[in-house]
Amino acid sequence: MPLIDKPDWEQIQQRYTAWWAGEALDRCIIAVYAPRNLPGEPPPLPARAADRWTDHDFLAGAVEYFIRQTYYGGDAFPIWHPGFPGWASHGVFLGAPVTLAEETGWVYPMLDKGELTDYDYHDLQLQKSGAWWQKALDMLRFTASESKRLDAFPCIGAFGACGDTLAALRGSEQLLCDVLDCPEYVREFDLYLMRQWCDIYASFLAVLRESDAVDGTTCWFDLWSPGKFYAAQNDFAYMISPRAFREIFLPVVEIQTQFLDHTIYHVDGIGNYAHIDALCELPRLQALQILPGAGKPSPLHYMPELKKVQAAGKNLHITIPADEVETALRELSVKGLYLATRCSSVEEAEALLANVKKWSRERVVK
Repeated sequence: MPLIDKPDWEQIQQRYTAWWAGEALDRCIIAVYAPRNLPGEPPPLPARAADRWTDHDFLAGAVEYFIRQTYYGGDAFPIWHPGFPGWASHGVFLGAPVTLAEETGWVYPMLDKGELTDYDYHDLQLQKSGAWWQKALDMLRFTASESKRLDAFPCIGAFGACGDTLAALRGSEQLLCDVLDCPEYVREFDLYLMRQWCDIYASFLAVLRESDAVDGTTCWFDLWSPGKFYAAQNDFAYMISPRAFREIFLPVVEIQTQFLDHTIYHVDGIGNYAHIDALCELPRLQALQILPGAGKPSPLHYMPELKKVQAAGKNLHITIPADEVETALRELSVKGLYLATRCSSVEEAEALLANVKKWSRERVVK
């Protein structure tokens, strides 16, 4: 599959395949992004906020402008996706109301009255004949078509996560009480939702494969996999103890990893670092992204956590400033290492990539 400015796509695929196996070829995986500063303007925003997320003509122009204006260096590659306002999500497919605004979308709880045990989770069925599900399938077909036109890769989407879908349906404050009051039922409920999530993924992937637009997969997280891939997460877990996470939600994440071929866990925020030990015990979880969160120092500030991930035999993904790449390569194992960074120009990005080859040469363990 040809990609924009990617004549070495076959080699990049080999590098990703090695990375998922915890290895490194000539160097670590590195994705370097930079602005191209080409002439042109993005399309004007539609008058209606909802059209910002659903109008095909606007989305075609907006995504094409973004892709054309971006330099994808190293192992980075262009991904076609319409954005993530929340309407194409698990909770909405179950009937939760959603409001689309200019910057994002808001999903409102539908199980927020009384006790969680008042609700039989078997009553929650995917509304596959509903307008939002049908719109999601239509958007995926459009995504596949546009990806072919632009030589980009189609994104399967961001449609739910362990714990977070239940928090959206129930409300985070209510779910925190449920974790204390009925932890076993929370686990049963979320296991049921995760099995539904697997159904959603299979349905969406089938649409992309119908178009012959995929050679492997990607999702809201900018990685490529030769098989079924998704980035797992549980932002709700920021607010609960390691014991509660391990007993309630870790089995849910494990179901997800068993369904997928490749999984990276999005450890979002330092409050989620408490769950790294439990996550590293999952045999089919290949990678962890360590993301300190807004207003926090670079991931390199948390070197003990980074080294813990690598010592557990898991791949490590971090996003760092360009001037920290050399330090990362000096302090961390190149095996299973993924660095993402951004430069201010194409020239700066290309110079960085040349240095990465040099810095990696002595560090790749044969």
